[in-house]
Amino acid sequence: MDNINLLDTFAEFKELKNIDRATMMSVLEDVFRTTLARKYGTDENFDVIINIDKGDFEIWRNRRVVADDEMTDSNLQISLTEAQKIDEDYEVGEEVTDEVKMADFGRRSILTLRQNLSSRIVELEKGNIYAKYKDRIGEIITGEVYQVWKREILVLDDDGNELIIPKNEQIPSDHYRKGDSIRAVVLRVEMKNNNPLIILSRTSPVFLERLFELEVPEIFDGLITIKKVVRLPGEKAKVAVESYDDRIDPVGACVGMKGSRIHGIVRELRNENIDVINFTTNVQLFITRALSPAKVISIKVNEESKHVEVFLKASEVSLAIGKGGSNIKLAGLLTGYEIDVYRETEQVEEEDVDLDEFSDEIEEWIIQELKNIGCDTAKSVLELTAEDLEKRTDLEEETIQEVMRILASEFE
Repeated sequence: MDNINLLDTFAEFKELKNIDRATMMSVLEDVFRTTLARKYGTDENFDVIINIDKGDFEIWRNRRVVADDEMTDSNLQISLTEAQKIDEDYEVGEEVTDEVKMADFGRRSILTLRQNLSSRIVELEKGNIYAKYKDRIGEIITGEVYQVWKREILVLDDDGNELIIPKNEQIPSDHYRKGDSIRAVVLRVEMKNNNPLIILSRTSPVFLERLFELEVPEIFDGLITIKKVVRLPGEKAKVAVESYDDRIDPVGACVGMKGSRIHGIVRELRNENIDVINFTTNVQLFITRALSPAKVISIKVNEESKHVEVFLKASEVSLAIGKGGSNIKLAGLLTGYEIDVYRETEQVEEEDVDLDEFSDEIEEWIIQELKNIGCDTAKSVLELTAEDLEKRTDLEEETIQEVMRILASEFE
């Protein structure tokens, strides 16, 4: 058995990508020196010469010539008689360098060496994959679906490396088959049982952010900044954007002409509804924008408790809350405030009083006369003038004045 037996292993080593030459040389030499130290007790007097390009190597041993009767270590010393068989000019004290052939190691040692070398190659490959993806966390990866399981999808990248998308990192409406192309963002990279584990995600807000960078040149160029992204994957998302150039409308640029830019993103996210919002440091204005498409009437902000009371018309409340509470939940996540929504009419009703409550001061037939013209509450009566009431009812001016006095005193 000679050096040729290791050529296949060398070939594997040469095919490794992104491994610098110095690292290859160091690993190869380390493996050979480990074998030498195991066989001879030390590797200090050996020179290992490796030619990666040719897939070959040489091992030379250096020994000092000693008199035949002074031999104590056959690895570090060579007798004068043996030295002169190599070259008759050798003398005691000189150094002899001779090549060590692989055949001298024996079959078992060579097999062990090959196994060690293959093991180191695998370790380098794993380390290379780990380092490669550790630097790509937050980047979008395009791969091919290799296997679909109940709890995860196995994806292969262009180099055949295995990547994982767990079920909770998939959009609920995702449906892939083997061979499909898939895009996701690198979420995290870790070593598990000495193997690199690359986790991808399609539900991360970072995935949506990167998709915007791909579709909107102004974001990629830094003219528009994405301040924050919040998502309910597959349902709804809100993206706050800001432009440092007054000439650029950040929302318009992100949406594109007739939605041309955002359409591709929505399709990639399985028709996820995306609201793009113009960021502002004005809290009330930002919350108002975050609750779109609902139109807010007024807002009360408590900075200490991070709590907000929002008042809207009754017809706008359902828009503010959204399907399943999605809109108000995302607005809270985007702004960082806990938002409570109130109907504007409810606020009025709390301050108003029903006419029937005045039955002990106002006669029943008078109350009924007011109800006949649609005035059921005190404020609904006070909103009309005495002249209007006189025209629309059969009440006398003196009675109307007394009724208005009684009703007005309730709010003083």
